[in-house]
Amino acid sequence: MKGKVYLVGSGPGGLGLMTYRAREVIDEADVILYDQLPGDEIIDSLPDVEKVDVGKYGGCHKKEQNEIENLMVRYAEEGKIIVRLKGGDPFLFGRGGEEMEILRDNGIEVEMVPGITSAIAVPECVGIPVTHRDFASQVTFLTGHEDPTKEKSAIDWKWLAGTKGTLVILMGVKNLPKISAFLVENGMNSDRPVAIIENGLRPNQRVTTGTLADISEKAQKREVRPPAVIVIGDVVSLYRE
Repeated sequence: MKGKVYLVGSGPGGLGLMTYRAREVIDEADVILYDQLPGDEIIDSLPDVEKVDVGKYGGCHKKEQNEIENLMVRYAEEGKIIVRLKGGDPFLFGRGGEEMEILRDNGIEVEMVPGITSAIAVPECVGIPVTHRDFASQVTFLTGHEDPTKEKSAIDWKWLAGTKGTLVILMGVKNLPKISAFLVENGMNSDRPVAIIENGLRPNQRVTTGTLADISEKAQKREVRPPAVIVIGDVVSLYRE
C-alpha cells in the first residue's frame, strides 16, 4: 500500500507562525524532507524520524529538484508518510505545484498544508502593509528568479512599471540591479520607494530602504543576502526604523 505526501508550508519563520495543521502532520511523519527556509527554530523542533536536508544554499544544491521528487515517490511507494517541508507557503514560488503534479502522476496521495506566506507577513512585521486605502489597492507578487531555461521572460515589465500598486518580489536579491533597471526603462519613476527585508521574523532581521535609483548600490554596500523580501511602492513610506 502506498504512503502519503504532505506538502507543508511552515510559514515565514518561527514556531509561532506555523499552523496547527502543519505541526500535526509533521508529528505524524515517517520521513521529513526539508530545506533551510523554515529556520533553525522549526528545524530544531522536528521529531526524531528520518530527516533529509534537500536545501539550496546560495546556488549549492544538496539535492536537485528531480532528486527531491524521486525521493518523495520512492518513500511513498515504501508505504511511508512523508512531509515535504517548505518555508512560507509551498504554492507561492515554492515549486509545490510541480511536486503535486509529479505525485499525482505516480498515483500517490498528496495533501497540501498551506502556510503563511512571507510575501505578506515579512513586510507586515516591519510595518509595511502590502495594501493600504491611501497608497495601494492592488498588490502583485513576482519571482526575481525565473526558470533559467526559459527562452523569454514571462514577466510583463511594461505593465508592472505602469502599475500604481505594490510589487512584492521573492528571490530577487541577486537580480535586483536588473529588476530596478527594467522597471525604470519601462517607465516607473526612479524615485519609487523600495524596501528589502532580510531574514524576516528572525533574530538577524534587517531592513534596507531606498529608491529604485539607489537601492542596488545600497544593497551592495550593506552586503544584503537572501532570504529577503523586496517591496516596491508607496506603502514603503510607512516604514519606521
